[in-house]
Amino acid sequence: MGIIERPRRLRSTAKLRAMVRDTNVAPSSLILPVFIREGLATPKPISGMPGVVQHTKESFKSEIDRALNAGIGGVMIFGIPQMRDALGTEALNPNGVLSSAIRDARNIAGDELVIAADLCLDEFTSHGHCGILDTQGSIDNDATLKIYGQMAQVLAQSGAHMVGTSGMMDGQVGVVREALDSANFNDVLILAYAAKFASAFYGPFREAVESELEGDRNTYQQDPGNIKESMREVRLDVAEGADIIMVKPSLAYLDILYATSLAVDVPTASYIVSGEMAMLEAAAAQGSIDRERAILEVLSSVKRAGASVICTYWALEAAGLLKKNFA
Repeated sequence: MGIIERPRRLRSTAKLRAMVRDTNVAPSSLILPVFIREGLATPKPISGMPGVVQHTKESFKSEIDRALNAGIGGVMIFGIPQMRDALGTEALNPNGVLSSAIRDARNIAGDELVIAADLCLDEFTSHGHCGILDTQGSIDNDATLKIYGQMAQVLAQSGAHMVGTSGMMDGQVGVVREALDSANFNDVLILAYAAKFASAFYGPFREAVESELEGDRNTYQQDPGNIKESMREVRLDVAEGADIIMVKPSLAYLDILYATSLAVDVPTASYIVSGEMAMLEAAAAQGSIDRERAILEVLSSVKRAGASVICTYWALEAAGLLKKNFA
């Protein structure tokens, strides 16, 4: 036939395919989001997110053990308090649900897991916004930053290796870095949600943190149609001291993730959010797709687009699938 190049030769066996694969996802690159709810007697399932629950204090500890045994990279902890107010006061409680969970996780895992904590107020405010509101009902950016700085110190004191600045306030990374350094928490990392979009894919998460959002977040989360704005946000967060740059969500924003990975000299991360998970789970439940293959394919796509770190609710299961498929 005169065919000299036959790319199929490299696909002829599973071992060959694994040997020459450009993109490999390691369990150590995965972060598992974990929700803990103050006052729960038993774990509470979250609809739309099969296998994901609001944890009790005891089931949370078991989940940390599972994460350790799975060999994943870390956990991102979200705390849901019993009491909320307009200022998100419980976010600053050194003995609150989030701070206590961080201490429990560090006591169990030490440095064998990266213990990350969500640094935002939406879980703690009665109005569900990521910051405090002014007298007109709009986000007061600079007043919110003062609370973020205090919250960063509380989370670091509790033992967090890393804080996730997810509120999308202007200047948040710089304020948090200054607050951490001034309290001698120089080694605590900032995972900066630099490009976090006002997305339709956060629905099940709102249930997970029991958010009763008043209005929307369009004035501080990014418009889904923009990329130049994303690159500006990324540039600013790196300049302010971000250690890792996050793009959220993942699947509808792989172009943003790729552009970010080329633009910065720090690691990049992406979060496969609740609605993205729910779509795949729903399709798999009705037999439209092979669930396990689809999970691995999604993870590979995010890694291929440039993510060094992937935040995913499938982290524990995926770790097992990856070990099985790439052993």
